[in-house]
Amino acid sequence: MRRLGAAAVGLALAAAGPATGLAAGQCRLALSLGLDVSSSVDAREYRLQTAGLAAALVAPEVVAAFLAVPGQPVMLQIFEWSGWQQQMVRQDWVTIAGEGDLVEVAARIAAQQRSFDQLPTALGFALAFGGRALAERGDCARRTLDVSGDGTNNDGISPEMARRDPMLAGVTVNGLVVGATAATLARYYQRFVIQGPGAFVESADRYEDFERAMRRKLQRELGVFEVSGGE
Repeated sequence: MRRLGAAAVGLALAAAGPATGLAAGQCRLALSLGLDVSSSVDAREYRLQTAGLAAALVAPEVVAAFLAVPGQPVMLQIFEWSGWQQQMVRQDWVTIAGEGDLVEVAARIAAQQRSFDQLPTALGFALAFGGRALAERGDCARRTLDVSGDGTNNDGISPEMARRDPMLAGVTVNGLVVGATAATLARYYQRFVIQGPGAFVESADRYEDFERAMRRKLQRELGVFEVSGGE
């Protein structure tokens, strides 16, 4: 992927309409990332998912996107989700004020062991969990929840019902779908999962492509888009 220069980053942020009127030091975005660790994700796929996220967080274009507005940082949280009672924070809220913060988060995620195994896919409860976490970040100008997954809901409340939770009011929900059925799953996410202005679904046909998809998704969520070039 071609790196974005400083000028391109600034132009892309302007086109995306960043929050205005923020005081110095005010959080411009609270971003919560939810990773699927249900039984459909085997041990190899889990390693590809966590390694892909760690690599994406320190990719030069993603670092530039996190730090694109000096004095207006992003707050980041990461959790794993599976069944209706199985959600675990792997990275509590942290202010991303410099590249070193992302390096530390990436190292922590890459080193962690899987939180849950052999449990169903409670996508609705993943949305509710992320909504509660983002409710703590009312001090941020924008709040975004991103849920990655490789299957449809099969446990607990439906994603449709979860989206009615008042804690998700004002929260943009995006998705990253992965696997051989990504095209079909993307349509499911578009209909039942995502919400809010500019909400979108990113796709990866296999877990080996998770890092690329995560890089693209993070750039979009942070208000930075590719303006030229490819892989």
